[in-house]
Amino acid sequence: MNVRDSTLPAIEACSSVEFGLPIDLRSDTVTQPTPAMYERMRSAILGDDGLDGDPTARELEALVADKLGKEAGLFVPTATMGNLLAAMSQTQRQAKVLIETNAHMLASEWGGAILSGLSYVGVPGSQGAMNLDSLRQALSPTGPFQVELICMETTHANAGGTVLPLDHMRAVREAAGTAGVRVHVDGARLFNAAVALNLSPDALTCFADTVVICLSKGLSAPAGAVLVGDLPTIDKARHLRKILGGTQRQVGIVAAAGLVAIETMTDRLVEDHLLAKRLSAALNTIHDAALQANTPQTNIVFADLGESGPDSSVWASQLNRLGVLVRPWGERRLRLVTHRHLDDASIDGAVAAFRKVAEVLLEG
Repeated sequence: MNVRDSTLPAIEACSSVEFGLPIDLRSDTVTQPTPAMYERMRSAILGDDGLDGDPTARELEALVADKLGKEAGLFVPTATMGNLLAAMSQTQRQAKVLIETNAHMLASEWGGAILSGLSYVGVPGSQGAMNLDSLRQALSPTGPFQVELICMETTHANAGGTVLPLDHMRAVREAAGTAGVRVHVDGARLFNAAVALNLSPDALTCFADTVVICLSKGLSAPAGAVLVGDLPTIDKARHLRKILGGTQRQVGIVAAAGLVAIETMTDRLVEDHLLAKRLSAALNTIHDAALQANTPQTNIVFADLGESGPDSSVWASQLNRLGVLVRPWGERRLRLVTHRHLDDASIDGAVAAFRKVAEVLLEG
């Protein structure tokens, strides 16, 4: 059905009182800093991170490196930059970087290959995990350009927040070691993965040379990410960060919020996971043929739409009229992400809105 079809039934905008709105399920990036973060930002000790260093940023770098079992850390504006720096600091130009086909680095950050002179090569996989036979085949020396880095992603955003099994991460690490290449983990939501596995984060990061984590998703800091690894790699990444324009001055104002995020926000991520499971179960009671939600491992729910009904843009538009914000994730899928600004009442309100839209679009 065309999203502009004028025959679609209209849904009147409803008050926030009726559905307990607004409810923002677009991403956990919409989270706001906590009062403790604002207080730490106000009192942060600052320096020039482009000259002799910002002490608060350095404190954050050391804290994250310690938690992830690595030697050193580097504060960067975004996890996207962190992934690019990881690739550039561990490879030579014209090298190949192997990435699962649907991973964020390949699907959304492939422009980094243009800047770095690298070749990002997709390896087919399932649920975010690379097929190991395909990986070994891709590692076989062919042609003048060789593989120098393998990248994993956990949790895997495009696979619905799935968590890579430890056995898979171990097998990738072993394959990399046999081939003499390094391993990077895009761990933007690494703490979600650790919570889902009920493990300390270093139990996951031990299978990688470098790891990047994002502070501004479920951890609720306003911005920033941290890349960790061995000292020579991080030193090289720090130099490359300056070349890319990522060096900031009194960045401790932002890093201070990151310290609070790491100190206080990781354990509570289990609450987001429970809300996602609650949301998924409720959505699956609405309309079997037209709306099917996955069983989430973490805080991302995919709601797949039937082929014969309105597409994801129509659903998103109609839900928006009811004050529920979601993201189309392809023509027949909606992505819903839970976070700390939601609670049971928010989930109930979102489900009520979905039910109302289903009644109008599918039965009206």
